[in-house]
Amino acid sequence: MPDRIIFHADCNNFYASCECLERPELKDVPMAVAGDPENRVGVVVAKNELAKKYGVKTTDTVYQAKKKCPGIVFVPPRHHFYSEVSRRVNSIYLDYTDNVEPASIDESYLDMTEASVFLKASPQELADELRKRVREEIGITISVGVSYCKIFAKMGSDYKKPDATTIITRENYKDILWPLPVSELFMAGKSAAKTMERKEIRTIGDLARQKPETLRELLGKHGDMLWRYANGIDDEPVHKYGDEREIKSVSRGRTFKRDLVTEAEVRTGLSVLVDEVARTLRRHNLKGEVVNVQIRRPDMTVISRQTSLGHYTFLQREIQEEAFTLVRKHWNIGPTQPIRALTVGVTKLCPADQVVEQMSLFDLGEGKAKREKQEKLEALVDALRDKHGECSITLGYQENKEIGVERGEGRR
Repeated sequence: MPDRIIFHADCNNFYASCECLERPELKDVPMAVAGDPENRVGVVVAKNELAKKYGVKTTDTVYQAKKKCPGIVFVPPRHHFYSEVSRRVNSIYLDYTDNVEPASIDESYLDMTEASVFLKASPQELADELRKRVREEIGITISVGVSYCKIFAKMGSDYKKPDATTIITRENYKDILWPLPVSELFMAGKSAAKTMERKEIRTIGDLARQKPETLRELLGKHGDMLWRYANGIDDEPVHKYGDEREIKSVSRGRTFKRDLVTEAEVRTGLSVLVDEVARTLRRHNLKGEVVNVQIRRPDMTVISRQTSLGHYTFLQREIQEEAFTLVRKHWNIGPTQPIRALTVGVTKLCPADQVVEQMSLFDLGEGKAKREKQEKLEALVDALRDKHGECSITLGYQENKEIGVERGEGRR
């Protein structure tokens, strides 16, 4: 059976490129799309090639970017505009195949197997045609990775930029990908890369040549996945455009107006996030077992921690307490350890009506009754919000304008 032909099309410097569509003069100066410095979200989310040459990076603060490039021009993000450009780009892809799966606002996977046969065109010709059409019809550029699987297609689009086509086959992937640093492997992550480098696994090829059990001992299940990716073992299909995807996690994050330095501020910050997470879980009739928290420091470094509840829940109260316990356990809350931003998530999800739990004697008595009472309370709050609006009632958090949490603000 012949291999599939999978494309990964990645829009180059997408947000910055979109801004240049309406302001062509920005093409000739170092520029970056950044958030609102007044509300402490002044972080670079995109930059053009000129800014990149000065060393400006995505996630740099506005201050850091200015220090690297004093003449840089900042523009605020316009997400509705970017979404419209993304839709137009995907409409071009849909001229060739129904199997267009957006991976983000600026990336899509395409299964071009049938298109190649029907149009009697090689993968190289099809990729180059896509790049030409996006460049001429929309005014931005894309890089296209072509391979027999999604992982190598993704790595191909990253291999050469901007406005390039890279083809990775079963015959050449060892020559192209294996010499790269292990940190370049999709989903490797900094922590996993450092762990492997300590064991002298420095390149993707080093990783691929390991025994799977060695990586499993080193990294757990994540090691199995990385070994498969390094060896091009990936049969994940490309889904049809518009297909409803399974929700695997629910999370919400926020950068606060000023750093959080007290337990009360941390509780308030967590509460407004957990309120949104729990509301989303209930709306989709899902419960989760694992709670995770990300803490971002003022220097933009991040620590992530998670815990298993031992049971499934969509209750705000339970998620809130576990999230706060995680922060307090792994962070010295106070002026010497300020918190710039927080993210709370719930994973290991299951449909609420399919949850089967091993109940303890406590759960069968008072504990079970309390949980059922809390579920009714939170369901009542949902019903009131559905009827009177999201801002009509809050559950369990206090207003704190100094950090940017206000009643009546609604979900963000």
